[in-house]
Amino acid sequence: MGVVSLNLPQMGIIADGDMETFEQVFNNRLALAKEALMCRYEALKGTPSDVSPIHWQHGGLARLAKGETIDKLLVDGHATISLGYIGLYELTKLMTGESHTTPKGQEFALKVMQKLRAAVDDWKAETGLGFGLYGTPAESLCHRFARIDLAKFGEIEDITDKGYYTNSYHVDVREEIDAFSKLQFESQFQPISTGGCISYIEIPNMAKNLDAMTQVVEYMYDNIQYAEFNTKSDYCQCCGFDQEIIINEDNQWECPQCGNKDTSKMNVTRRTCGLK
Repeated sequence: MGVVSLNLPQMGIIADGDMETFEQVFNNRLALAKEALMCRYEALKGTPSDVSPIHWQHGGLARLAKGETIDKLLVDGHATISLGYIGLYELTKLMTGESHTTPKGQEFALKVMQKLRAAVDDWKAETGLGFGLYGTPAESLCHRFARIDLAKFGEIEDITDKGYYTNSYHVDVREEIDAFSKLQFESQFQPISTGGCISYIEIPNMAKNLDAMTQVVEYMYDNIQYAEFNTKSDYCQCCGFDQEIIINEDNQWECPQCGNKDTSKMNVTRRTCGLK
């Protein structure tokens, strides 16, 4: 039924390290988020199945009669409605002065996550709606929230001065950490964020080191609920090179096999998040 995401760093900026102020802001924002999510539910009530027959009448999601509302499928676990969050790293840094990967920061970050989870569990018991805690993917929201706070509060070192907020509970991309430690650390947040969570690592071209690639996949399988790796996936249309197209000394994309520098004749794909 939708998601409403909390700007955790903004709470930390307002609280300025004061835990009592943080608790007040945190509780007020939770109440506002619940109100917004209930508005989504109320807006969907009374929707007839006729708005999308393939979903509601022909088995895509249900087999309701023509003219029947979807109301019974919004409750009792048939549909989810999500409380999202972003910037646990920044919030922890603002409130403790440390990253959430340190013992002190980790203790605070886990307490925040547990409070978020307790809130959605209470809402679920109270309303019968499928509330869940959702690590917002934040492909664009990470910039939007940071941009809003920069304009409102000015430049704050390590918070608004970098142009983004860190995705959900993730380790900050600038932090030096190996892939296995990152997965192990982030795995403790996923059982709390059961409405949605994912962890990433970024890896180089592993085509010539498949044994190491197998170790990474097996570690993911044994240690974390949901994770994936980002790698380079490039293609040169001139010679058929299908590995990593490099950036040369002149700061140009260049095929290492044929020397092609024409970007209209190459496919370069990058997705940067998680581990550096």
